[in-house]
Amino acid sequence: MQVSDQQLKAFLVDRRLIKKDVIEKAEKISKTTGKSLEDVVLDESLVSEKELIRLKAYILGIPFIDLRKLDIDSETLRVIPESIARKNNIVAFKKTPEELEVAMLDPSDLQTIDFIKKKTGLKIKPRFTSRESLKEVLKRYQKSLEAEFGEIIRREARKAPLPKVKLIEGKKEEDKDLKKAAQELPIIKIVDTLIKHAILQRASDIHVEPGEKEVVVRYRIDGVLHDAMILPKQVHVGIVARIKVLSNLKLDEHRLPQDGRFKIETKDEKISFRVSILPTFFGEKVVMRLLLEDGKKFTLESLGFWGKGLEIIHSAIKKPYGMILATGPTGCGKTTTLYTILEILNQPGVNICTIEDPIEYQIPRVNQTQVNPAIGFTFATGLRSLVRQDPNIIMVGEIRDSETANLAVNAALTGHLVLSTLHTNNASGAVPRLIDMGVEPFLISSTLNIILAQRLARQLCPEGREKYNLSKAQIEEMSKDINLDDLLKVLKNEKIVPESVKWENIDFYKPRPTKDCPDGYKERIGIREALEVSDTIKEMIISRASIDEIETQARKEGMLVMLEDGFVKAIQGYTSIEEILRITRE
Repeated sequence: MQVSDQQLKAFLVDRRLIKKDVIEKAEKISKTTGKSLEDVVLDESLVSEKELIRLKAYILGIPFIDLRKLDIDSETLRVIPESIARKNNIVAFKKTPEELEVAMLDPSDLQTIDFIKKKTGLKIKPRFTSRESLKEVLKRYQKSLEAEFGEIIRREARKAPLPKVKLIEGKKEEDKDLKKAAQELPIIKIVDTLIKHAILQRASDIHVEPGEKEVVVRYRIDGVLHDAMILPKQVHVGIVARIKVLSNLKLDEHRLPQDGRFKIETKDEKISFRVSILPTFFGEKVVMRLLLEDGKKFTLESLGFWGKGLEIIHSAIKKPYGMILATGPTGCGKTTTLYTILEILNQPGVNICTIEDPIEYQIPRVNQTQVNPAIGFTFATGLRSLVRQDPNIIMVGEIRDSETANLAVNAALTGHLVLSTLHTNNASGAVPRLIDMGVEPFLISSTLNIILAQRLARQLCPEGREKYNLSKAQIEEMSKDINLDDLLKVLKNEKIVPESVKWENIDFYKPRPTKDCPDGYKERIGIREALEVSDTIKEMIISRASIDEIETQARKEGMLVMLEDGFVKAIQGYTSIEEILRITRE
């Protein structure tokens, strides 16, 4: 049984999910385009998919199930084969001797229900679920294979012959032997399995580290490195050769670092691998960074910006010229922040050009260029060319040297909006860093609009967290680093906590391990500070004020430093105090 457009319209209005005039506009779009009202409602983001499915479940009298909250055993899951589950958007989640409960996107798909009934001989009880919920459970088909990965790799490693490679630079025999090693079936299986495992674990990086007698493989998951596998030393040369072949790198080069990339496609996503190979004492170390090419688009809010910080970013990106800097250590999400800003600025009326190393994500209608130092194409030479391309907005991947810094500042002075990154510990540290690079203070004060600083904190798993309140001793300890009175005012003004609350009554959260989150954390969220370059701070830059003086003034003007922003997110339940202290003090 399907829900008609008229039924859907009546219930959406009746339950006050959409106003009457809004649903009538959606109805007109539906008639004009030929789409169903349900598709238009989702396309226009009038309600979330989860709300819509819950409503349909209510109308049809079919229960809604959030599969992410269920502990489904692998035997029940595999009653429906993975290929059928993926093709027909159906999974089994509960089984008795007579019945099988299944979650579906479309419980009116009687053909699939009848097929499963004949296949299992059980009575089928269909339930509604959301696409996000279903996608999460479909991953468990593969996660149940993780236990087999270790044995697969060890078995294939035993099969892998020891490559007879003469490590002498420039010899054709060596190149030939390395190609042969890279094409050995056991080596191919080992590399493929390591990559597959990393994708399933949501790793951002794979490290292949040679030792004297063994090779350690580690995955960076949610910002923390974890040992994944220990392999025999004999497979190291073959693994490195295989990765070099995939990345189109020189097989016979062992003395110099090399960088490359390759792509793979799974059923769900396209993944780009950025490869770095570095010679070490015991052999070549490989690091592969995983980048989702068709990953979800972020918003500034989803990245962790809020309140005044969010307001001043929107104000800064509306200006036609000047500089926006994102600062922080490697891997803290600076480029993702700039890409998100570019997505907002990416309108038909502007020309956006970037110079990057490397291009991490491709953005439609943005002219992206990658540096190539080997042929003399650096950030500085690229930036000189970009300003002759009639750009409105320029993104420079990183300001690394004096020449690039001065060119970027001059571009901002001559009517361009310039976005870039800088390696500093906090927002106020960007000013002396630019001065150290030889940029005159009066030029910095004339061009800088806003400086962003950030770190990435692990998020608490929603099902794996426990509430608690701070003791008096903990509150006293906090007060050494944070002005608690000022922070409490901000929390009350933003309606994050009630007006009458005191610190000892505010709920905080700590991780609790679960099956899906062994350490109680899953994914990451940004903690940030946004320093607006006000008239007062411009004068301080010209007078060469210190980092501490600039930060003190910015805090007087309402800026929250990263530690304070982290505590706000801990109160909101996104992360824990321990995690905030780890990333701000490490």
